[in-house]
Amino acid sequence: MKFTLGTESSEELIHLYKLLITPRLIEEKMLILLRQGKITKWFSGIGQEAISVGITAALNADDYLLPMHRNLGVFTGRDVPLEKLFAQFQGKKSGFTKGRDRSFHFGSREHHIVGMISHLGSQMGVADGIALGEKISATGKLSAVYSGDGGASQGDFHESLNLASVWDLPVLFIIENNGYGLSTPSHQQFRFDSFTSKGPGYGMEAFSVDGNNVLDVYRMTKDLSFKIRNESRPIILECMTFRMRGHEEASGTKYIPQEIMDHWALKDPIENYEKFLFDQGMLDEALDKAMRDEIKAEINLAWEKSSKEEEVIWNEEQEYTDLFAFNDIPVTAPNEASSEVRFIDAVRQGLQQSMEKHDNLILMGQDIAEYGGVFKVTEGFIERFGPKRVRNTPLCEAAVIGTGLGLSVKGFKSMIEMQFADFVSEGFNQIVNNLAKVHWRWGQNADVVIRMPTGAGVAAGPFHSQSNEAWFSHVPGLKVVYPAFPNDAKGLLIRAFEDPNPILFFEHKALYRSTKGMVPEDYYSIDFGLGRRILEGNRLSIITYGMGVHWAMEVKGEFPDDHLDLIDLRCLIPLDKDLIFESVKKTGRVLVFHEDNLTGGFGGEIASLIQQECFEYLDAPVKRLASVDTPVPFAPTLENEFLPRNRLKKTIDELLAY
Repeated sequence: MKFTLGTESSEELIHLYKLLITPRLIEEKMLILLRQGKITKWFSGIGQEAISVGITAALNADDYLLPMHRNLGVFTGRDVPLEKLFAQFQGKKSGFTKGRDRSFHFGSREHHIVGMISHLGSQMGVADGIALGEKISATGKLSAVYSGDGGASQGDFHESLNLASVWDLPVLFIIENNGYGLSTPSHQQFRFDSFTSKGPGYGMEAFSVDGNNVLDVYRMTKDLSFKIRNESRPIILECMTFRMRGHEEASGTKYIPQEIMDHWALKDPIENYEKFLFDQGMLDEALDKAMRDEIKAEINLAWEKSSKEEEVIWNEEQEYTDLFAFNDIPVTAPNEASSEVRFIDAVRQGLQQSMEKHDNLILMGQDIAEYGGVFKVTEGFIERFGPKRVRNTPLCEAAVIGTGLGLSVKGFKSMIEMQFADFVSEGFNQIVNNLAKVHWRWGQNADVVIRMPTGAGVAAGPFHSQSNEAWFSHVPGLKVVYPAFPNDAKGLLIRAFEDPNPILFFEHKALYRSTKGMVPEDYYSIDFGLGRRILEGNRLSIITYGMGVHWAMEVKGEFPDDHLDLIDLRCLIPLDKDLIFESVKKTGRVLVFHEDNLTGGFGGEIASLIQQECFEYLDAPVKRLASVDTPVPFAPTLENEFLPRNRLKKTIDELLAY
């Protein structure tokens, strides 16, 4: 390993050394504490410190860094207080996640760090979003995101690099190539010699550096960050290194041949840099000992303080309070001026007026710009709001949803249009593990609305017709909205953009052009969690939403006017339980009705709540009616029988006769 003198002063070189030994000394302490059972898990970065330290030192303090397991040097390099960091490792309340997550699974806006989740690669799309925010705001800043060579096999890696290249985003993609993904060697992960070969395929430059040479890493990062800032484009930086301990301590290193361990032991980034400084006369034993003693004392004091903190105490109310960011924007009442519009036009109005209201709202989706989206909701938007705010995306749902979270970190709002709700499965992890949990974990809001054209009845087959709202109603941290009428669609969509939390906004495709209604012309909003009584009756409660409301209205003429009490939920999460219980207590009979498949549908949750809270008021069993438990068939004759529409009247008759 060769070090050379450059333009850095002796003070800078010594400072780099101090930055290098700090994470190593912390790790040595943590490994002892792990054996003592005082921490539960540890992912070691011993042997890889030069990457975290060199990159962090080379970047500006307000450039966002998105590190992973082995990047302790990022946190110490950004002067994260050790007492708070150690409290995080122990699951204490004063840690960054209040005991809710572990090690480096947190972020800190104060230190411009966004930590990882366990699903490797997921933070790469977030880095794209942060960089997009920097580019739109013309700040001259960049984001730098870490991936291991194993994580680079994931789809998020490809999607995020491709998106960054297409949009010329200022991102430094750092690949720590340490030879193994847990126990799987590189030759079983990929068939190339270096990640520099990836660059041309994405239309970006790619460089490789000795990841154990802190000066090479520091200098190359300086050079590349200058390019990224001035030319606004992404770059790959591969850092060749080795992991000297197991993936985590329990896994060990027996699967690694000893000759490889011996080879890399000679390349220790700290021992070699220390020798270089000694040879240059910049470091001697007295100074080295003094620095190490000072760092150890700081570590021991921080550990002592954090370990004395009481174990975190369960507070159920606080857990729920922290699940969502508080929405302090009051509801805007509608004015009197209204006109009759189609459902799709109401969605369009809500989206357009929200774009006018919020100049930090960015729209993203496939074909939504010049083409206007497959349903033409955003037709003309690019001419009105410009290409910075109305953005076509590649087919990369995971990266785009991650980008939405990254934009939130930078204070933007975003709307992501799924071309069809079915396609959201490609971005499922980002929604349920990143967007849904981020505020509960470390207080970062996810100001993201995902529009979901959903539902069957249009002969579109099994991959363009699914009702998948139940996928998300199960996940804490998400709000699920499903309007049935044009005025609700507009008011609830506007409210979704006022809310700083992740919203899944379902729009039934079959209602887009078939359903009309009177809609206030100006900006107004409708609060979440408030259902609406559509029909007033006293014999049977029908609890439904979306297309189910319209099917119920089709059969109302078959029954006396005072029989059916029809409740349109409008929102599944939050759910208007009070309205449901009020209706059930009045009628004593209940039909829970929806288009989704019966098994696992949201109706099961409603039926359970009614059984639990209203049992003594029931005059008949709670009945559910839903679609058949198969995928959605294509042929109209099959689709008609699959849907519950034709079975509705018979089911109502049975309940009324019970």
